[in-house]
Amino acid sequence: MTKDLARSGFPAPYALPVAFAALFAVGTAAAGLHGRFPAMGVLTACAVIVAATSATSEILAMVPLGVIGWLTVTGFSRPPYAHLRPTGAVAGQAAIVLAAAALGAGCAGLVFRYSCARFTLEAVEESRPAPPDGISRRRQLAGVALAAAGLPALTALLTAQRPHLNLSDDLLLYLVAVVAITIVGGFWPAVLAAVAACLLLNWYFTEPLHTFTIGEPKNLLALVLFVTVAVAVSSFVHLSARRQAQAARSAKETASLLALAQTVLGGADTPGDVLDHLTGTHGGHAELLERSGGRWITVAESGTADPAATRIRFEVRPDLALQVSGQRSSATTSLLAGFTAQAVAALDRARLRTQAAQAEALAEGNRMRTALLAAVSHDLRTPLASIKASVSSLRQTDVAWTAEDEADLLATVEENADRLDALIGNLLDMSRLQTGSLAPFLRPTAVEEVAPIALRGLDDADRMHIVVPEGLPLVKADPGLLERVLANLFSNALWHSPPDDPAEYPALVAREAPGAPGRVLIEVVDHGPGVPREARERIFEPFQRLDDRAPGVGLGLAVAKGFTEAMGGTIEAVDTPHGGLTMRLTLLAAASDVPATLGAAL
Repeated sequence: MTKDLARSGFPAPYALPVAFAALFAVGTAAAGLHGRFPAMGVLTACAVIVAATSATSEILAMVPLGVIGWLTVTGFSRPPYAHLRPTGAVAGQAAIVLAAAALGAGCAGLVFRYSCARFTLEAVEESRPAPPDGISRRRQLAGVALAAAGLPALTALLTAQRPHLNLSDDLLLYLVAVVAITIVGGFWPAVLAAVAACLLLNWYFTEPLHTFTIGEPKNLLALVLFVTVAVAVSSFVHLSARRQAQAARSAKETASLLALAQTVLGGADTPGDVLDHLTGTHGGHAELLERSGGRWITVAESGTADPAATRIRFEVRPDLALQVSGQRSSATTSLLAGFTAQAVAALDRARLRTQAAQAEALAEGNRMRTALLAAVSHDLRTPLASIKASVSSLRQTDVAWTAEDEADLLATVEENADRLDALIGNLLDMSRLQTGSLAPFLRPTAVEEVAPIALRGLDDADRMHIVVPEGLPLVKADPGLLERVLANLFSNALWHSPPDDPAEYPALVAREAPGAPGRVLIEVVDHGPGVPREARERIFEPFQRLDDRAPGVGLGLAVAKGFTEAMGGTIEAVDTPHGGLTMRLTLLAAASDVPATLGAAL
């Protein structure tokens, strides 16, 4: 049972025909038993039927129930049966009892249903009004107006034709009028029209005329059957219209949910995307709320809020709710419940993706640390062992070292200390890149000032030629990062260049990038063995060493690439003419009228 049914009761189009049939059965039984069914028994049976139906159906149903119950009691409580006697003790007593039964049971049932509805479990807390029954308010008013104008006109016409018609003809014509009013206005205008038609038939067309007393039993039966049939036909027509409206509404809801599903499957599956689809299709404003610290906090929202619009909140979980306002009538309660579920699911998916990304980052960090430990264990121990051996030798008191021996040992210490410094520097640089803590301070920088600094501490640094033309624009870079990039490129070029042929010494050549205004091209050229084309992307990955004899752990080019991209530049490996490898670095040029400063990063 839903909350709407629990609160409003069974619809009158279902309840009234059943109740009318039951009352008609009581009257038929009383007439068939010829006095063995006492008047008090008829009154009691009719009161029970009226009370039970009023308690379980819509509150408005108690009015026609009381009227038909009163007609049954007054017409079938005592012989002669099927004679309507609207005056007398029986009629007055029946009116009081049936009015009390209908009103008391109807109010008690309404209170009971509202109290039970609080404990009805729902997937979504509904505070939105129930959708219409298929007949709009305008059509209902039109039905009432048609009844108010059409029934008097039909009565005048039939009164003028009374000599040519009998009561059966009048009943059928009034039934046609009630059906027409049902088609236009729905169930309740039809019930009103049926009761009004019954009274008009009684007053104008049943003997004695112009009184509510019915002398012929068959006339009372005809009127009771007329009301029962009219209400039953009205119920059928009304339920058909309601089913048609519900089918059309369901089709629209299905189309809207299908479009939402296509949006989500297409990749737009964040809470904001779901709310954008809701407001774009049905208008209004929507926001997804989350309870945190005893307060509702907006997680995502869409649309323009109207301060005058009524806000409706759908609580899916104690900590999540969808609040909407200003939607069109196409946004039904069930449709909004579907959007609410999708928005909550999208929020859960987004948070799961975030958690998965964090877990992947942690796993990647663990893999990186494991790789670092595996890669540097030997490279750290080798220079440390050399430094330890050289220092221990110098500290020996039982050996007389010559000046030349001491110089060699000190050179070994210095060389291995430089190797350690370069190795640890690259490790720290790679750690900054992996953790995302790199924050470059870009400013105009002169290449000819940074390049010599990058050569400090490198073996055979005097073999590197630096060619920077006059008037070369300043580059937009972080001087410290640029120095680390060039130092790694210089180290790589010096190691792979032939040591004995001055014509093949490595070089740095800087110039304005041809065909790319506003950029400066820096090339570090060597004449070594080169790198195969298929391996040129792989050399920029961490721990890649194509030459096992090369020093280090394969982090230099990875650090150079990371730092270059952090400064907004690019780096690539190309062939050197006549053999070798050229590292081509491209950086943005800075304004030429801004003075170059190296700053504290150096």
